[in-house]
Amino acid sequence: MSSAEHAEAITSSEYIKHHLTNLTYGKLPDGSWGFAHSSEEAAQMGFWSINVDTMGWSIFLGLVFFFLFRSVAKKVTSDVPTGLQNGIEAVVEFVENSVKGMFPYKSLVVGPLALTILVWVFFMNAMDLIAIDLLPKTAELVGVHLLGADPHSVFFKVVPSTDPNITLGMAATVFLLILFFSIREKGVLGFAKELTLHPFSSSNFIVQTLLIPVNLVLELSNLIAKPISLGLRLFGNLYAGEVIFILIAIMIGVNLVLGLFGMSLQIIWALFHILIIALQAFIFMVLTIVYMSMAFQTDEQH
Repeated sequence: MSSAEHAEAITSSEYIKHHLTNLTYGKLPDGSWGFAHSSEEAAQMGFWSINVDTMGWSIFLGLVFFFLFRSVAKKVTSDVPTGLQNGIEAVVEFVENSVKGMFPYKSLVVGPLALTILVWVFFMNAMDLIAIDLLPKTAELVGVHLLGADPHSVFFKVVPSTDPNITLGMAATVFLLILFFSIREKGVLGFAKELTLHPFSSSNFIVQTLLIPVNLVLELSNLIAKPISLGLRLFGNLYAGEVIFILIAIMIGVNLVLGLFGMSLQIIWALFHILIIALQAFIFMVLTIVYMSMAFQTDEQH
């Protein structure tokens, strides 16, 4: 959330574009493999390119979550628990109560899945609260002084959830779990009936047969919309928040008056953004639990 002092050599639009471009590794136009030098070059790399900053931070934060919770679980005590243990127990209890309230079935997967989503997404979202120029500037210094890179070609995004590859990838994983448990609980025939005999039904065989294509289109659209909306909702909210932080950073670098106003605005927006960070992690978890509950629900339980 620092000012955009290092953006003096470039325009505001270039500064925004630079901060919203991933460090992408892939196949270059000349056939060699390396890092993209622009967003256009990154786009040309196609499907097999990888956003190194997104993958790096998401894996790192996932490991932080794993080792943090594992460490507390190994040292858990019923005597005088530490503040960290109290905090983690509160999170686990919150997730447990959420699952019990929205998932009236037995499963060894849904509870851990909900906990992982809540904490991991929260950690990724929370990266948005780090000073907007701190890590990108650090990456730029490393790239320029150690690797001899062009300073304007060193990209480094630090909020994994502002990358649709992460949010849609997580949503796609949830979608695959929905399909797996839907077929496991209802059987292939039962799942097929769910897609073809609802929402419109008729006691007349001919009419019901004619309604099958309509039901299939509606139910497939509804099924596919679940992961898309799940991923895009998280991406859209965090991406918008990141853009606002960048715009405020530009304001801070204009002059003293706007700088003071921008710093005040930065603090206000950061405090408000904490709510968005936590809320979006919670929404992703809740919708996952609801969708999993629907996957376990059979016709007899409708």
